[in-house]
Amino acid sequence: MNLPNKLTVLRVILIPFFVFCLLYENGTNEMFRIIAAAIFIAASLTDMLDGKIARKYNMVTNFGKFMDPLADKLLVCSALICLIELGQLPAWIVIIIISREFIISGFRLVASDNGVVIAASYWGKFKTTFQMIGVILMIFNIPALEMVTWACIWIALALTIVSLVDYIWKNHKVLTEGSM
Repeated sequence: MNLPNKLTVLRVILIPFFVFCLLYENGTNEMFRIIAAAIFIAASLTDMLDGKIARKYNMVTNFGKFMDPLADKLLVCSALICLIELGQLPAWIVIIIISREFIISGFRLVASDNGVVIAASYWGKFKTTFQMIGVILMIFNIPALEMVTWACIWIALALTIVSLVDYIWKNHKVLTEGSM
């Protein structure tokens, strides 16, 4: 259990605390929302940090390859579902985002069974960045930043679709031929 893997596990452990703080008193307690934002930001930063450390110090493990993207999806999906619960985000947006995650995960599983590794694309990384920024802005729920918040959400949604099409387009042979 190296440092990058510990950071990944920490991110997963932080999720219930984040959810509790965000939903505490139906999201009306400002102090708990700030704590939720701090937890989300810290967890998001561990996402960037664990990958950089793993690559820089050659600490990439199978556990990390499996758990890191799963931890990211759990964190973001938990936040998005909480924002539906709080009435801040329409369910259809979250359904599109979560559907993309399931499709890509399934796609990667099929590729893996055929000995093909599908690396994260820049589109996917941009999508994650905008999702995380949008979530943070929604947690803070600052009326003066409403247009910026929604711009981030719409960009994240567009990047969700673009990255899905990009993954499928570049790797379609995984489904059509069984291997690339």
